[in-house]
Amino acid sequence: MNPPSVCSSSSSDGSSSNTKAWIVHGIVAGVAIAVAVGARAYLGRFGKFRSRVVGIIPARFASSRFHGKPLVHILGKPMIQRTWERAKLAATLDHIVVATDDEKIAACCRGFGAHVIMTSESCRNGTERCNEAFQKLEKKYDVVVNIQGDEPLIEPEIIDGVVKALQAAPDAVFSTAVTSLKPEDAFDPNRVKCVVDYRGYAIYFSRGLIPFNKSGKVNPQFPYLLHLGIQSYDSKFLKIYPELQPTPLQLEEDLEQLKVLENGYKMKVIKVDHEAHGVDTPEDVEKIESYMRERNLS
Repeated sequence: MNPPSVCSSSSSDGSSSNTKAWIVHGIVAGVAIAVAVGARAYLGRFGKFRSRVVGIIPARFASSRFHGKPLVHILGKPMIQRTWERAKLAATLDHIVVATDDEKIAACCRGFGAHVIMTSESCRNGTERCNEAFQKLEKKYDVVVNIQGDEPLIEPEIIDGVVKALQAAPDAVFSTAVTSLKPEDAFDPNRVKCVVDYRGYAIYFSRGLIPFNKSGKVNPQFPYLLHLGIQSYDSKFLKIYPELQPTPLQLEEDLEQLKVLENGYKMKVIKVDHEAHGVDTPEDVEKIESYMRERNLS
């Protein structure tokens, strides 16, 4: 008998479920506080805080914007293979897994040597798919890195950067990366924007331009930030993420990371110098292939 999916979460209403949710949130908040207080001492004594790291590449065939996207060929190789090969170069990852609900993707990935974990079709986003795959792993890990399968040119240094950022921020449960936003991408809803505070913690993410000034135009002097899809989680937080109910901002923007912020958790953000080449639509394939040809990238 197949084990039950861990993607599905209860949608029942009522005071008992609300009470249970608040109890869970309170417990997790207490754990986060304890970690923040004790992690410095732990680091000083052992130097191994959040040391075991697994990278998971969630991949689904039935993408609403680009059906079969993980298997699309980019200069002769499936995109999911290019992402996996780049992730293998990251120094901080102890293991890499592809998490998918599709047998065609699974067969392709096994063909080039990837470890594949089958997940349920009921996963609502990449984070839930990562969580289900993580629960099925035999080994235990402290940090889970969600590596977007549609970033075939992801730099391994960025993967290492988000991992180290989470390891160095015991008060955060999540870390991610941003880069400079190109003016032509300012009003593209497929390019997610981010604003951060002075300490490098996320304030908000949006598909719209943020901040948005009263002129309604891009300010060429302002350092707008583009969110890169990669993100890492404390494994204890990842386990409770699916139990958090969807939040208004998350649903309105269709951005899963907003559920983290709306529930009061901290998210560390690093800025990197990276020319983003995510593949969101079929038109992006031609763009990335042209980019690779110009730079003689095989």
